[in-house]
Amino acid sequence: MIETLSLFRPLNQKLIDLLKVIPKADWSKKTVAGAWTVKDVAAHLLDGNVRAISMYRDHAELKPDVVINNYSDIVQYLNRLNADWVRAMNRVSPEQLLEQLEQTHEPYIQCLEKLNPFENAMFSVAWAGEEVSTNWFHIARELTEKWHHQQQIRDALGQQGILTKQFYKPVLETFMRALPHRYKDIGSADNTSIKITIESEAGGTWWLEKKAGQWILLSQKGDQIPSVTISIPADLSWKIFTKAVQFENVRSLITIEGDENLALPTLKMITVMA
Repeated sequence: MIETLSLFRPLNQKLIDLLKVIPKADWSKKTVAGAWTVKDVAAHLLDGNVRAISMYRDHAELKPDVVINNYSDIVQYLNRLNADWVRAMNRVSPEQLLEQLEQTHEPYIQCLEKLNPFENAMFSVAWAGEEVSTNWFHIARELTEKWHHQQQIRDALGQQGILTKQFYKPVLETFMRALPHRYKDIGSADNTSIKITIESEAGGTWWLEKKAGQWILLSQKGDQIPSVTISIPADLSWKIFTKAVQFENVRSLITIEGDENLALPTLKMITVMA
């Protein structure tokens, strides 16, 4: 279990403190989130708060208005849902948006705190290949959403503050749980080992090993010599894993020692619904 609940309030406070002091023109700055501006990303964060409160506190049934048959259907549906909200928020001022972000965060986190961490979540963590997830993993996924969207804002504004061991390490721990799923179709022999390092104090090292036909994620070194070692700068890793950049365009910044083909599933890993 990755404990993340204690991080939501301080992480949100950093967002509020930042947005309170930026010049009005900065709300229109482009981010790495496609066509979204700083204001659009902030609006998306509000959407997450409001949806969670509606479903968990108010027991609203927010059912899809289209048939969902597969992962691609889910992604298309969510993309449309997200775009609709952001488009509607264009008529809302940054000041009102900031007020609503402040007002909704506490009810939002209270909803998460009431969940039994070991019961099944309302939504699975699909990017990790799970059809059913526990609430603690769902909550950890929620933290990755709050973290990486705030990081998109900070990146656009040239502001540091959350690429730290306190916040980014648990985000990475959550991201890395997608690795076994990403390697499931790689036909390597048993005892194949992969070492992944995210550079800096905020990062860490993980090992992926194949045992009895299954890929196992390890947080400490296993028995095998790695077939490939991958090292990614921390400030680049979040952009790769959230589809802000494609690794082919930043290959020169990544260190790979060993079988480069075996590194590809890590470098193509997407830990958002995209």
